Amino acid sequence: MEKEISKSDWLFLLACLFLGIISEESFFRGIEIGISYMVFIVAFYGVFYWRYHHFSFSHQRLGWFVLICIWLLAATYFVHNTPFFYFLNILVIPGLVLFHIVLVTSPHQMQWNRLPFVAYLFSRLIEAIKYNGAFASSYRKNAKKGMDQSHLQILKKVIIGLIISIPILAVVLTLLMSADSKFKQLVGGFPEWFNIVNAETITRIMIILLTTALFFGILQVLLKKQIKIIETKPEKQFFQLDGIIVFTILVVMNLVYLLFTFVQFKYFFGGTLQGNFTFAQYARKGFFELLFVSIINLSVIVAVLTFVTRGSKVFNRLTQIMLTILVLSSAVMLCSAFLRLGMYEDAYGFTFTRILAHSFMIFLAIIFAYTLVKVWIENLSLAHFVFIISLVYYVAINAVDLNQLVVAKNINRFEASGKVDVQYLNSLSYTGVLGLISLYEKDKTIPTLETILQQRQEQFNREEDSWQSYNLKKQQVKKELLKMKLN
Repeated sequence: MEKEISKSDWLFLLACLFLGIISEESFFRGIEIGISYMVFIVAFYGVFYWRYHHFSFSHQRLGWFVLICIWLLAATYFVHNTPFFYFLNILVIPGLVLFHIVLVTSPHQMQWNRLPFVAYLFSRLIEAIKYNGAFASSYRKNAKKGMDQSHLQILKKVIIGLIISIPILAVVLTLLMSADSKFKQLVGGFPEWFNIVNAETITRIMIILLTTALFFGILQVLLKKQIKIIETKPEKQFFQLDGIIVFTILVVMNLVYLLFTFVQFKYFFGGTLQGNFTFAQYARKGFFELLFVSIINLSVIVAVLTFVTRGSKVFNRLTQIMLTILVLSSAVMLCSAFLRLGMYEDAYGFTFTRILAHSFMIFLAIIFAYTLVKVWIENLSLAHFVFIISLVYYVAINAVDLNQLVVAKNINRFEASGKVDVQYLNSLSYTGVLGLISLYEKDKTIPTLETILQQRQEQFNREEDSWQSYNLKKQQVKKELLKMKLN
């Protein structure tokens, strides 16, 4: 793979080197990520749109939507700090950025919600690696062409001489330093001159070079649309399910679910329980099982809609009826799980995981509602909807700061019952500390609360500020804590 190196290539390589330095400075300084994520995103898309200012982008509506999601997710590192999403978004945001730049530079005819697009995306990554290899090879050839052959031979001999002289020089220097203390003092100071070139510095340089090569390779490759890999033939299903077998399975499942629904309405929704179960115990016992069954049902429905062979009109209508019953039964299970979790929270308090589970059930309910429409209107794209709504859901739970909701719920519970887990609130990062400050203002006698706030106060006094970790919620907590007078 030959590559002609142009002046614009060298200029763009310098821009990618700048991106490599920004990425290393933003993410690899051993400190907490804050505003630095937004700084990197600004720099990356600044270079991207500069390089592609004459490019005709495709899939622009979806592209703008994904880009807005990327910006909102990056902004969460600056606005607030949720430990769960802090680590998850380190992977999610780069994945979305890669999807976005491949999407808007792909051919206009390519359907992004089909399997060929996945192959296209991974092929771009492989081509980026090949491109960097070809670029380095072309540079070596150009360097050799620009150098006289005799000068090249002299350079090789000088390098060989330097390599041979290293062990000889080590022995001679050792003997000379033993012979003269003044010489030893002079030469012994040499290593201090090179203290800046240590293992950490070498590691940082390697990170910068690797990220530079990554940015340069992928952005150079995407500059050329690869139309040849577009599937021109209609997609064929790699396997199909027999309609009669699937219909039998659906009938059996629905009979079980109808019986379960009857039990739910008679005992659970009716407000009476048999046996020695309390509502909280009953809720804890069944929540995860119901949620898991709902996900299985959704998978079954999607498989039927995707892989079942179409039969007669009557048979297709019967299958639609069975799928409708399955969706409605799943809706009852979701409602039951939602109520169970609510009762469990009333008994044992609110946590991030429980609030997240509540939001996930609402998300599943929306998916089921659309799936029910898809059962009767076959030309709708389920994959397209699921991708869009999943991204909206994920960005929404990042943006609203679920920790804030958890803290508010626990404070309300404390005011109603006097029960609160201050250790758990302390684990909710800066939002949790703000909640503890609010609790302290309400009741200074809560066990261990003042001790926790003192520890946090000492932590902020010791901590050195850096621009990379600047965070609005952190600054708010720091301001509130440092003005508190604790015993």
